[in-house]
Amino acid sequence: MVDVDRFTPYRTEVPDGPVYLVHGLDRGDHLANYRPEEALPELAGAGRTPLLLSEGLHWALQQPSALERNRCFMTIGSRLRKESGSYDSRTPAVWISNGTGRDGRERRNAPKVGWCWWGNRHTWLGFASATRREAPAA
Repeated sequence: MVDVDRFTPYRTEVPDGPVYLVHGLDRGDHLANYRPEEALPELAGAGRTPLLLSEGLHWALQQPSALERNRCFMTIGSRLRKESGSYDSRTPAVWISNGTGRDGRERRNAPKVGWCWWGNRHTWLGFASATRREAPAA
């Protein structure tokens, strides 16, 4: 994902400032095999907000058990808006590498950031979400 830094919040409100807290994290295993466009209204209906890619990465770094083989997650709170105003068809995801293809055998079982198509289903990817975000008290 050479353009990963261009992915910005999508249908997600983020507190102003460089630091904020994210509460009630969930990997979204119950939404595995949903397409992102189906998962987003399910999350909203449950009072949850989808995680941004940066939040998902921080979660995995702070709590490595958030990632398990065949139990990983998409971060559909981040999307890439094209110059035309439409959205790129990719959605970021964090998963455990199988060490095949471009990953290389030496990367087997390594955490990986990549992308999936917005319209695709994956039986092993949930949709990471939170109950709320808040700026820390001053």
